[in-house]
Amino acid sequence: MSVVKLRLARGGAKKRPYYYIVAASNTAPRDGRYIERIGSYNPMLAKDNPDRVKLDEDRCKHWLSVGAQPTDRVARFLDAAGLVKREARNNPNKALPGKKRQEREAAAAEAKKAAEEAAAAEVAAPAEAPAEGGDEAAAS
Repeated sequence: MSVVKLRLARGGAKKRPYYYIVAASNTAPRDGRYIERIGSYNPMLAKDNPDRVKLDEDRCKHWLSVGAQPTDRVARFLDAAGLVKREARNNPNKALPGKKRQEREAAAAEAKKAAEEAAAAEVAAPAEAPAEGGDEAAAS
């Protein structure tokens, strides 16, 4: 049993993307066979250009009514057109660095802290040494 998806199929030349919004089987290749073309998306146009996203709203409603699942990007377009209510996602961990980088930063922080403690001990020891030398100078 195949599921119908509303998704993007890429067209256009190299470095000049153009996408067709299509209803396709979830097993079909991204740019391959599709059931019906229901719109287009041209990311090269300005965001406020009305030709950036074109949708055949009647066909979108039809496919949604028969159970087609939009991908996240197509759901954004449908939400902007007022056809689907898309829930905002919240992933607070997305901005955090990966595990290996966190380990490297922790190791670097420990090394820096150790260097600061050594420098503080070095500053404290020579400060005492001249005071002793000053006592000897006063005694002579």
